[in-house]
Amino acid sequence: MLTGIHFLLTMSCNFECDHCFLYCSPNFEGTFTLNQLRTVHDELRKIGTIKMVYYEGGEPFLYYPVLIAGLQMSQEMGFKTGVVTNSYWATSEEDAELWLKPLLDLGISDVSVSNDVFHHGEAKINPATRALAALKRLDIAGGDICIQEPTIDIAKTQEKGEPVIGGGAMFRGRAVEKLITNELPRKYWEEFTECPHEELEAPGRVHLDPFGNAHICQGLNMGNIWKTPLSELVKNYKASSHPICGPLVKGGPAELAKEYQVEHEDNYVDACHFCYMVRKALLDKFPEYLAPKQVYGLSE
Repeated sequence: MLTGIHFLLTMSCNFECDHCFLYCSPNFEGTFTLNQLRTVHDELRKIGTIKMVYYEGGEPFLYYPVLIAGLQMSQEMGFKTGVVTNSYWATSEEDAELWLKPLLDLGISDVSVSNDVFHHGEAKINPATRALAALKRLDIAGGDICIQEPTIDIAKTQEKGEPVIGGGAMFRGRAVEKLITNELPRKYWEEFTECPHEELEAPGRVHLDPFGNAHICQGLNMGNIWKTPLSELVKNYKASSHPICGPLVKGGPAELAKEYQVEHEDNYVDACHFCYMVRKALLDKFPEYLAPKQVYGLSE
């Protein structure tokens, strides 16, 4: 049952992180307008099962007035709300409180702050630590999101003796280009017979981008909400009849590759890596369901 909506409020970001799922950067355009936010909120009322609405990006604070207006819409409809931010705006703890106070007044439930080397380097005092301190003083619930570069964690080997890749980065988007190295262990492609992360048969949440894509996973969509209203997409969605999700549910990325006879390499770091590369090969075949192209590192 769909209970969560995550607005990718803008696809633009002041950072260009190596681990970014969405290939966001200062050059990636696309931002929700107020009218688009109203249209989606009308659809959320029709769906009837939504409980939580998050505002993410890109970096949502780049469009602060629109962020505040969106949070107000969500709050007036009775949804719990959250924001994910890199906290670039926290130039001091006092200034951070100034930025966060309106969110407190709107009854925000959670503020998640990116606090890792991709965003702020090795500095112990940085915008994230200042934002977290301000959250604590304002008594706003939240915490940090810390993603590190991939490492081989020998201490957490699996039962078969296969090393676990630590660090938390997901091998989708720019991470595939920037973070996969020859040192990382790989497995034979036929071993990837399931999606280990997403609820493809009954999604609990979707991410909506300004172009209308309703992402079940980054770059894998139910459809486009500017062509088909979100409430209809959700009502009519069946993984078994979806050209990408159907094979993934049946047998993971390996089945998806077999279904469409995609040429590929023999070994991949994990299921996300393999799935991402297979989907990238299918972009032109399924443009409605695999979009936007920027998420795959390509221009439209």
